[in-house]
Amino acid sequence: MTTAVDERTSRAPTQALRSWLTELGRALETGDVEAATSLFGVDSYWRDLVTFTWNITTVEGQAGIADLLRTTLQQTRPHTVAIEGDATEQDGIIEGWFTFETVTARGRGHVRLKDGKGWTLLTTNTELKDNTAHAGPHREKGVQHGAVRDRETWLDRKTAEERELGYARQPYVVIIGGGQGGIVLGARLKRLGVPAIIVDKHPRPGDSWRSRY
Repeated sequence: MTTAVDERTSRAPTQALRSWLTELGRALETGDVEAATSLFGVDSYWRDLVTFTWNITTVEGQAGIADLLRTTLQQTRPHTVAIEGDATEQDGIIEGWFTFETVTARGRGHVRLKDGKGWTLLTTNTELKDNTAHAGPHREKGVQHGAVRDRETWLDRKTAEERELGYARQPYVVIIGGGQGGIVLGARLKRLGVPAIIVDKHPRPGDSWRSRY
């Protein structure tokens, strides 16, 4: 049974996180790098997954966050930062999820606050506005049942893509390095419908692991 005290306790971290996100959103929308940076603690980390940086990037500290914002705000123009669900608090750490948009994408993020300041921030690209992610009802079907003239199987399409991409049809993105980060980025771009190829010095995907371990 939920008591009035429990409800007030649960609202407190949510209100704190909502207030912090509102300030962050205002600073990002106005391009105020100094105001945005001041919301983070000295010991802080921002990990971005193909949203602000179009890369898999982690920056540390206020200086690193300020540098990330100076190089990305003009192109991304983030807005509509809003809390998603309720925040939680444990051992003085408030954390929760939020959503946001940029000029080209919709995103989802996670933040943890320590002593009222941003401690860790994660921003992820969930969908390109002009290119719906191939997920859920939009996911590419591997099997097509029924009688269809000139039907192509999943393997046919895969083989054609390998034969054409980079030759008859050029990719939008070239990823240098086929390690864990490069493969994850390539998979994410494929889910977003962005043609990409991964270039690596090793002959096979995963050889960076095989040659190391």
